[in-house]
Amino acid sequence: MKNQTFLKVVLCCSLGALVMLSTQVQGQPPQSRGRGLYGDWLVKVDYDGRSFDSILTFSRDQEGNRTAQWINFGGLIELKDVSFEDGKLSFTMERRNREGQTSVQKFTGTIQEGKLTGTLSSDSGERKAEGARMPRMPRAVGNWQMKFKVGDRDITTTLVVKADKENNLTAEWQSEWGEHAITDVQYERGNLSFKRKSKFQDREFESTFKGTVDRETDMLSGVISMSEMGEIQAEGKRIGSPLIGDWMLESTSERGTRTQRLRVNPDMSGLYGALPIKKVNFENGRVDFLLVLQFGDQSFEMTFEGKLEDAKLIGEMTSSRGSQKVKGTKIVRTFRRRSSQ
Repeated sequence: MKNQTFLKVVLCCSLGALVMLSTQVQGQPPQSRGRGLYGDWLVKVDYDGRSFDSILTFSRDQEGNRTAQWINFGGLIELKDVSFEDGKLSFTMERRNREGQTSVQKFTGTIQEGKLTGTLSSDSGERKAEGARMPRMPRAVGNWQMKFKVGDRDITTTLVVKADKENNLTAEWQSEWGEHAITDVQYERGNLSFKRKSKFQDREFESTFKGTVDRETDMLSGVISMSEMGEIQAEGKRIGSPLIGDWMLESTSERGTRTQRLRVNPDMSGLYGALPIKKVNFENGRVDFLLVLQFGDQSFEMTFEGKLEDAKLIGEMTSSRGSQKVKGTKIVRTFRRRSSQ
């Protein structure tokens, strides 16, 4: 009896310590988790009183070396001489114009508490730059085709998970059977859970879902729990998965070839360079989206139409100025595990 009591005390203390540790880790700000420099930064540069958006992105290549790019509507530029130490950041950016001439800009600044400030210097003078880290969209966001069995019946529904600007999650259960309301949507470290109230004619019941998002397969696997029917295994496949992610595009026109980044988010919104895309349409391999460029009181539209074939994105970008042939390759991220020693 004494041994059993002792074991219970030890177990309770251990669980309490784990809960305290978990709470401390979850409460830490992003930078304290080691993110530091890496990721995307939305940078605003002042040009004679007018602000223009660019994206400054830091990552690692397959060998683990730091890479950095400056991305805006003009294209993607690989940065040189990147240095980041004690919160101080510097790099060099070289641009080549249509005549083949190269201009050089140097950035010096700081990153503190998730804010980037500094100066871009060139032969034409200095320009102020300010930026902030762009939040990552939770991996659970998107449209999931859910499949499960109720008795001998195969059921297929759509689970739609959305995130607001603060990454708070909501969800919808879209089904031809009954009415459904989802609450308490939580996602942390690959685990998704929510509560669901369903109504079929005059019958109402409640259920819960707990599942895991596999980042490698883009599958959602979990269990629907109902007091009336017990536990039901459910599998979800992300809709649009082949297109979602980052693409390196090459655009070719009579003015030459340039490189650009296309990002398709899990909710099928996107970014072309630093320009937002409200909706990327993807059906039966066909891809299209609309870009709206705002210059003062004037706006211009560009459209992309193409297809995804053999893991390549091929199409054409069209505007009032003409058209450009586009070829895209998906960027495959390599996640390197750090040694524990």
